[in-house]
Amino acid sequence: MLIDRNIAKYIVFAEDSVINALKKISDNKSKVIFSVTESGRLEGVMTDGDFRRWLITQKTIDLNKSVSKVANKNFKYVFDGDEPEKIQSYLSDKIEFVPLINKSHHLVAVARKRSNIVQIGEFTIDAESPSFIIAEIGNNHNGSLELARQLIDAAVLAGANCAKFQLRDLNSLYVNAGNANDAKEDLGSQYTLDLLSRFQLSPEEMFAAFDYCKEQGILPLCTPWDKNSLSLLEDYGMPAYKVASADFTHHDFLKVLAKTGKPLICSTGMSTENEIIETVNLLQGLGAIYVLLHCNSTYPAPFKDINLAYLDRLRELGDCLVGYSGHERDINVAIASVARGAKVIEKHFTLDKSMEGNDHKVSLLPQEFQAMVEGIRQVETAIGSSGDRRLSQGELMNRETLAKSLVINCDLQSGEIITESMIEVKSPGKGLQPNRKKELIGKKAKRNFKTGDFFYPSDLEQERVLARAYKFKRPWGLPVRYHDFKTILSKTNPDLLEFHLSYKDLEQDIKQYFDRVYDLDLVVHSPELFAGDVILDLCSTDNDYRQHSIQELQRVIDLTRSLKPYFSQASRPCIVTNVGGFTEDKPLPSSDKSQLYELLIYSLSALDTEGVEIIPQTMPPFPWHFGGQRYHNLFVAPQDTVRFCQEQNYRICLDVSHSKLACNHHKWSFKEFIEQVAGYTAHLHIADAEGIDGEGLQIGEGDIDFPALAEDLAKTASQASFIPEIWQGHKNDGEGFWISLNKLEKYF
Repeated sequence: MLIDRNIAKYIVFAEDSVINALKKISDNKSKVIFSVTESGRLEGVMTDGDFRRWLITQKTIDLNKSVSKVANKNFKYVFDGDEPEKIQSYLSDKIEFVPLINKSHHLVAVARKRSNIVQIGEFTIDAESPSFIIAEIGNNHNGSLELARQLIDAAVLAGANCAKFQLRDLNSLYVNAGNANDAKEDLGSQYTLDLLSRFQLSPEEMFAAFDYCKEQGILPLCTPWDKNSLSLLEDYGMPAYKVASADFTHHDFLKVLAKTGKPLICSTGMSTENEIIETVNLLQGLGAIYVLLHCNSTYPAPFKDINLAYLDRLRELGDCLVGYSGHERDINVAIASVARGAKVIEKHFTLDKSMEGNDHKVSLLPQEFQAMVEGIRQVETAIGSSGDRRLSQGELMNRETLAKSLVINCDLQSGEIITESMIEVKSPGKGLQPNRKKELIGKKAKRNFKTGDFFYPSDLEQERVLARAYKFKRPWGLPVRYHDFKTILSKTNPDLLEFHLSYKDLEQDIKQYFDRVYDLDLVVHSPELFAGDVILDLCSTDNDYRQHSIQELQRVIDLTRSLKPYFSQASRPCIVTNVGGFTEDKPLPSSDKSQLYELLIYSLSALDTEGVEIIPQTMPPFPWHFGGQRYHNLFVAPQDTVRFCQEQNYRICLDVSHSKLACNHHKWSFKEFIEQVAGYTAHLHIADAEGIDGEGLQIGEGDIDFPALAEDLAKTASQASFIPEIWQGHKNDGEGFWISLNKLEKYF
């Protein structure tokens, strides 16, 4: 059982409309609201079930009716202060929420079944959320508000979610009223009292530190060590409390903490398992919202004593979310605890380990804390789920290159039977995987085969999708290579061809492929990879590398000018390029991107672009470069792209798959993204996208709403041409392209 005193999310006024009540139910995700009169008196309860029961009795549905007309007036309630056992007895499979009222029948709390979701300020902590990371400043400010502010600034830069402090009323906390000069005290207590007496912030200074946290965008929390301190923190409005290991067995104090209704983050250091069980029983009986932190209270804790495996047992004992409060050296144990299920991480934080005070010695410096945060976020990303294994886009790319496929070792006519002796296994892996060999044996061929042709999944299906003539309201084309463009032109009616070049194509004699002029427009897609493992980067801070990239792109420009006479509609062919600006280990902060854009402008100005137009393509945040992933920085954010186009008079290739991935990752509106950049778009690459790095998917297999996209592009980029850039769409005589064009024809 939990007793939730954060009741604003549950309350609507009795005269409010049903539609607003439904919205509140949706927002609070609890499937219940409580209606109150203008004086605050509880008068009814409305659940999802109550609404459905009302709905089926209505001849006409009027959602503007007042909640009072729908709410259940025959509800169970208890009084605030009733015994926990009584409150618990009202909860059942049918009754998931019970209102707690005061003597005036005002709603003051809601009892509900225990849920492993903890809300602290704007942070939701649950099984799926990122870990909540606490920079434990404690008393490492050494009594200086200025140093406290510096620590807060450093915690923000290090990526902490929370800056935590400690507050003590020494007079009420210690038996000797906090006398640091008490000669009767043990050496350890004398040392601690001496530090505390000199290094505490006053309550006013503490509140000033909390206010500064809020100004800097980090959540302040505090550990109250006594009731007087708790009272001060309650007056301030602290959203949750950290309970020190020293108070985990202090049941009277825990009762006072629980009555605040705030979430409690409880360290379990120095407690036996029986003591943990006792406190859990107490907290559950009180309806407290809590998280248990595994903790070893030695400073520093030896690695052999930490026992991260106990997190599993702690989760079982507490029936709650668990975390880790670490006092060991280094950052690796805290990172590892996340893989073990820790959802709250607390580590001490300092600017100087040599400062006076025991906590400084077991604290992390800002750069160490930042490395820990980065490690935690990497592990969280890598944990994934225990569901079905899915191939990543990078694995699919490498499977095409490195795996093996089923091929035919003879010519075969459509309608003839495929036998086992005809099938061999060869590299690369762009066809059917070898494990599907038995499915082919005995099948009738659905097409003509030549020796060495690959088998594809469509060879096992009832029907194949074939090319035909297509009709669109904008110029359209297909991605091609030298070796296949004539075959593709024989099947369909594009307005343009987009040649996707490899670095080896730059060495080809194009006259062996072109023997006439085509009544088509021309687009060229520059290679990303050039000879010697050089990935084009016009923004490289390495001058030699950047100059090499400029030279390679100039070769692409020169080749495009050579291709232009073969295309009668090509007045100024566009060259699509990824201009570079990627990083290997992490994305660049916004402040560092301007230098890369300046280098790009320099590189572009060094090119002879007479007769062609360079159009940088919009990029995903995590591009795949030949089966490996990098971080991209330029032409990802819409505002950066628009600024570049406006200031440098450039147009772009809008890759909708890339840009949808950027929107997914950064939680931007895709519609707003399109509205911002479409006006600067010369050409479109169209494919679906999924998640943050699933690019080039078949239309309808990802996250993009294509009817909405088509409507937006018709308004904002009606003249832009497009190709379907479906990954491996060219396989099996362009089957992927024909499938996509069939679908896109409905929308465009």
